[in-house]
Amino acid sequence: MRVLPFAIACLLTFPVLVIPGVSSADVALTTIPAAAVKAALELRDRASKDQTAYQVLESLTTEVGARLAGSPNDEKARNWAIAKFKALGYDKVWTEPVKYPRWVRRSEHAQMVAPFAHTLAITALGYSPATPKGGLSTTIVAFDSFKSLQAATAEMVKGKIVYVSERMHPARDGHDYGTIGSPIRSRGPAIAAGLGAAAYVLRSAGTDNDRLPHTGVTRWADNGPRIPAAAVSNPDADLIDAALRRGAAVTLKLELDCGISGEYTGANVIGEVTGSGQPEEFVIMGGHLDSWDLGTGAIDDGAGVAIGMATGQLIAKLPQRPKRSIRVVAFANEEAGLYGGKAYAEAHGKDVAQHVLGSESDFGGDRIWRLQASVKATALPALDQIMQVLAPLGVERGSGVGEGGPDLGPMHSVGMAALSLTQDGTRYFDIHHTANDTFDKIDPAQLAQNVAVYATWAYMAAQADGDFGSAADAFKGEAEE
Repeated sequence: MRVLPFAIACLLTFPVLVIPGVSSADVALTTIPAAAVKAALELRDRASKDQTAYQVLESLTTEVGARLAGSPNDEKARNWAIAKFKALGYDKVWTEPVKYPRWVRRSEHAQMVAPFAHTLAITALGYSPATPKGGLSTTIVAFDSFKSLQAATAEMVKGKIVYVSERMHPARDGHDYGTIGSPIRSRGPAIAAGLGAAAYVLRSAGTDNDRLPHTGVTRWADNGPRIPAAAVSNPDADLIDAALRRGAAVTLKLELDCGISGEYTGANVIGEVTGSGQPEEFVIMGGHLDSWDLGTGAIDDGAGVAIGMATGQLIAKLPQRPKRSIRVVAFANEEAGLYGGKAYAEAHGKDVAQHVLGSESDFGGDRIWRLQASVKATALPALDQIMQVLAPLGVERGSGVGEGGPDLGPMHSVGMAALSLTQDGTRYFDIHHTANDTFDKIDPAQLAQNVAVYATWAYMAAQADGDFGSAADAFKGEAEE
């Protein structure tokens, strides 16, 4: 990417901002030095062509593959991450223990037995218990939305299989997942169990038309009832809906062999590039190392791990290290309950002020199009400088808050300044949590754009004069607009 000298001069000029309620005469503003802006421009352009993340992701998906938390590949992935951080030249590499329940999937089968006979493509949901030996067969009671399920009574569902048919639709920001797919999958089973249902089946939380069901975690009430819970593929949900429209009772048979098998101790794997001036302060990023077991976890979230690892290496190879350190975390078991992110916050929350700015990548590898931030008002000049360097990559400024991503959300909740960098999610939920989550779905040029974005903001934040507002409870009560 060629930048004209005039454009460079504009970027090196301190942006004049008017911040409501803040007087520059009374308060020091956070800014990026001109030399750091110039270096960031060069880093951005170099990162846009770099293939390190693509190579790292190929390594992870080929050498390890699926990484279900608590499975044999959990430890294999951990050892891979330690070795990869070291091979990429990180100065420090260490692990921190994370405990969580071990959920095991053994087998799963489903059939429609009445009024028509069909074999269904189905997958058990994380933390689902098994069906009784020999399976479970009964009629279904259908609901067209999560809201209608919430209004159900025990009389309607007792002893039956609850089926929820609401479908997600694609969007660049993937908003249907938060309002439709995730609540139906994660909260629906506990609601049905509390009403006495025998089992729970949902239309997959996905936007595709493949006969590949989408798995994902469920959330059960502490000491509450649990029932077998599973998702059918979208075409199979269409088949169930077609049978229901004919007016006769629909009976399904489920056979799920799965469940919790004790406790497991995994680990967050952390790599750090030591800063040259204030090494005790750092910029933090990463992705979650675990994946579901149906595919090889390329978009969810091998891409995030690869983006973070490549970013740290690119910054480490600069002629002059930034003054702050760069910390990259491969988080344990995000999929089944944010265990790695919560463990990290428990271990490091007291040091939140040292976490200058953070963001986790956990939305695939397509182009980043939006940046949203939670920083203190006096850091807005630095954020404006960062946005000017990112704009040529197609990144626009969003109006919402920056939560830092799922695993860094717990750190943000205790006061870490955070960014949310949104990838294009139009096709993400076609693939998410399915057997199709494989390396071939990654576009190397789009993945490199992600690395360019992360390398740019991370380097500039590490070189900033001033901070971004990280402090205990600094963003308490923050609400997204």
